[in-house]
Amino acid sequence: MSEHRMLSIWFFVGLMLTVFGVIITATGVYFVFRPQQATVLAHLNPSLWWGLIMLTAGMLFLVPSLRTHKGKKR
Repeated sequence: MSEHRMLSIWFFVGLMLTVFGVIITATGVYFVFRPQQATVLAHLNPSLWWGLIMLTAGMLFLVPSLRTHKGKKR
């Protein structure tokens, strides 16, 4: 008999942040090599930085929730 356990809400929060972080980071990398508009703070590459921050935060939520979920299985 298999026992199903529910996933934590933090798993889905981490998954969402990771997916959005990957998309925004990819957009930031694209804009580094092909800049579209010259804005005042374009040299700071905010999409690249925020994408990396979201990706890191997503992994910080996702990895521990996966470890806890796998550790509870019998």
